[in-house]
Amino acid sequence: MLWLVVGLGNPGKKYEQTRHNVGQSAIDELCRRWNVSLREGKDKARVGETILRDAAGNDHKVVFAIPTTFMNESGQAVRLLMKRHNLKFDSDIAQLIIVHDELDLEPGVVRAKVGGGLAGHNGLRSITSHLSTQDYARVRIGVGKPPSADEGADHVLRKVAPADRVVLDAAVVVAADVVESFVLRGSAVTMNTYNTATS
Repeated sequence: MLWLVVGLGNPGKKYEQTRHNVGQSAIDELCRRWNVSLREGKDKARVGETILRDAAGNDHKVVFAIPTTFMNESGQAVRLLMKRHNLKFDSDIAQLIIVHDELDLEPGVVRAKVGGGLAGHNGLRSITSHLSTQDYARVRIGVGKPPSADEGADHVLRKVAPADRVVLDAAVVVAADVVESFVLRGSAVTMNTYNTATS
C-alpha cells in the first residue's frame, strides 16, 4: 500500500519555526528518522520516499511531501501528488495523511482524526476544494488560540518564543509518531491510542 503524507506550512525562511509550519516540521522529523531527502519535483512540492515495514512484515511505501505553495494553496500540490501516485480521490483517500497546526488544541497536544470539519484552516479548505472530499486523515498539532480573534494571523505566522518552541518541538516528535502509527497500525488503533492521551 502507498501512503501520501503531506506537512502543511508556508515556504521561505520568513515562516520557518512558526506555529503555522509545524506540519512541515513533522515531515522534516520523519525524513530525519528514515534518512529521506526531499527534492523539489514537478508537483509544487518537495518530495521523498521510503518503505516502512509493519509488525506482520508487510511493506508500506510512504511518500513524504511539503508543498512549495503558500498554505492557502496547499490543495494544488496535494491534487497533483495524488494523481502522480495514482491515488483516487474517493477510494484511496484514506491513504492521504495531512499534518497541520490546530488552533483548537492547546499548545503541544497532538490528535489523530479521519475526516470531519475544517476548523477554519485555510490549508485544509484548499485541499478539500481540490479533492472534493474531506475524508482524509489528519494529524493535528495544537498551537493554541491567539489572545484575541483579530490576532489569529500574527499568532500563527510570527516567530515563537523559546519556551513555546520547546513545547512545539516535542509535539512535532509525537506527530511523527502518529504518522507512523497510521501507516503501520491503522486509523482505529492510532486514534484510540493518541486521542485518549492525557496531554
